[in-house]
Amino acid sequence: MIEEVTGGRLEIAKDAIEDLKKVQQHMKTAKEENAVKTYAGLKRDYLSLKALLSVAGVNLAEIDEIKE
Repeated sequence: MIEEVTGGRLEIAKDAIEDLKKVQQHMKTAKEENAVKTYAGLKRDYLSLKALLSVAGVNLAEIDEIKE
């Protein structure tokens, strides 16, 4: 039972890290294209993912490229 919970949490963190990487790449593109509304929406997702990963104890120093 404990292994299932731990494994599930690791899978969630792994997925969130991958999502954060994708969102950051899209944010960079939106900024380059001056897509203000798109950037704002992506930033909401970015902040939510950062909060989730922070609560999960993930060190964001290495993976946070945007740093907002």
